[in-house]
Amino acid sequence: MLNIFTVSFFGHREIRDMCTVEEKLMQILRELITTKEYVEFLVGHDGDFDRIVSSAIKTAAAKYGCGNTSHILVLPYERADYRDNKAEFETYYDEILIFPESAEAHPKAAIGIRNRIMIDKSDLVICYIEHKSGGAYMAIKYAQKLKQHIINLYRNHLM
Repeated sequence: MLNIFTVSFFGHREIRDMCTVEEKLMQILRELITTKEYVEFLVGHDGDFDRIVSSAIKTAAAKYGCGNTSHILVLPYERADYRDNKAEFETYYDEILIFPESAEAHPKAAIGIRNRIMIDKSDLVICYIEHKSGGAYMAIKYAQKLKQHIINLYRNHLM
């Protein structure tokens, strides 16, 4: 049976030093890809951090992987940008998930519900949390409550 290690990512929409964040992230991705049997990467599509993460996953999987990764976009509900560009999304990501619990919720609650489900499924949570506000911060508070393993790239340490 395949041993799947699941990682989810949460961070602020705006990141000031994208290059440093990507460098730190690449080191972690290399370690995960080369030491785990199979790694699922659960990502959003909502800002700078998500873009950095997706780019780094694609690069690391090509460089260090041997078919042992899956780059999964997790949307809170079917959004217009996805609906209008399905082919491009399906080409870029290995899989696209929309959890029924978040899709059926009010749009303002859907992202939080999606984030909690991602965390519940994860073995590791990687984040970039610089300030104590916003959806990413709330997601990490939830992960801390569950005693998840968390790496904050802003502080470069386990939380």
